[in-house]
Amino acid sequence: MSRDARDLNNMKTRAVINFFSLQGKAPKEIHDILIETIEEQAPSYATVKNWVAQLNRGDFPTCDVPRPGRPKAVTIPELLIKFMS
Repeated sequence: MSRDARDLNNMKTRAVINFFSLQGKAPKEIHDILIETIEEQAPSYATVKNWVAQLNRGDFPTCDVPRPGRPKAVTIPELLIKFMS
């Protein structure tokens, strides 16, 4: 699975966890639902419990925020030709 697919999966999973948390479901109930629904892609119970706690504190966005640092590396043919010659 590519990094972009994992990031999208994490955003969707966080949104679902947030939804069930707002409905008053316990982390164990949420984890059981995720295991039943998405099987292998479900985060561990410890991750669900941690995310629920962070969501309840209000310091955990459902979307990934841009991080400072080096941008993704991009390879374009012009650069390859330049460095190969």
